[in-house]
Formats: sequence, structure tokens, C-alpha cells
Amino acid sequence: ILVPLVLVIVNAFTDTNDLFSVAQSACQNSDVLFVPTDNTIAICTELLRNVIEMERVPMIGGDEGICAGCGVATICINYYDLGYATGLMASDILQGKADITQLPIAYAPTFTQVVNAEMCEYLGIAIPEGYQPIGE
Repeated sequence: ILVPLVLVIVNAFTDTNDLFSVAQSACQNSDVLFVPTDNTIAICTELLRNVIEMERVPMIGGDEGICAGCGVATICINYYDLGYATGLMASDILQGKADITQLPIAYAPTFTQVVNAEMCEYLGIAIPEGYQPIGE
């Protein structure tokens, strides 16, 4: 039986100036990258995409926006649905129907499996069943 080995390497950067060299190093030392939802990454997806394409290393994004810019796939929340659920909770609090100290932790009601079809094609990755292309 073959067991996959997962090695997690954390590559930290302090700002956009570090991102190119950190991303290049991460790609050169990894088979695949995972990038969590991060504002600096979100504004630098083009830079990260350039490194990913140059090094030909797929990246799993923490959210749909990052995945659309430079990733191959993600399982993400629907921010509209999350905002709607949050609005219902806020309404109950404001109307006195719920005590904020007693509210249970709420989670996103649904998750969406999406792929960046263009990046999958570029990197030669088959789109898994059950994933939909971003924007469809």
C-alpha cells in the first residue's frame, strides 16, 4: 500500500516585496502549494500566477477570488449566503429575539467546489468530478 507523504512547509512573507522570492522558493521546494485567504495574496494574484506558471506548480486557494487569480481549485464558502445568515442573526439580536451571549457559533451554510479551468489546462490537471469552473 502506498501512503502519500504530506510535508507542510510554512513560507512567510512580510509584504508584497518579499512575495516573489518567497513564492519562487516555495514552488521550487513543493509539489503543490496551499495559500489561505490573505489580503496581500489577494492583491498580488498576478505576481503569484507568474511564479506558478514559470515553476509549473499547482496552487490550492483559500477562497474563490485567489483561486480565480492564480489557483487551480478550492472549496469555498459563498459570501452572499454567509452575509445573509449573519443578517438574520443580527436581526434577531436587534429585535430582542436572541441574546448575543447565548448564540451558538454559526457556520457557512454551504460550500462550493470550484476550479480555475484555465490554470488546470495550462498545468495539465484533469478537473475532478463534482467541481464547477469559476464563473459558471
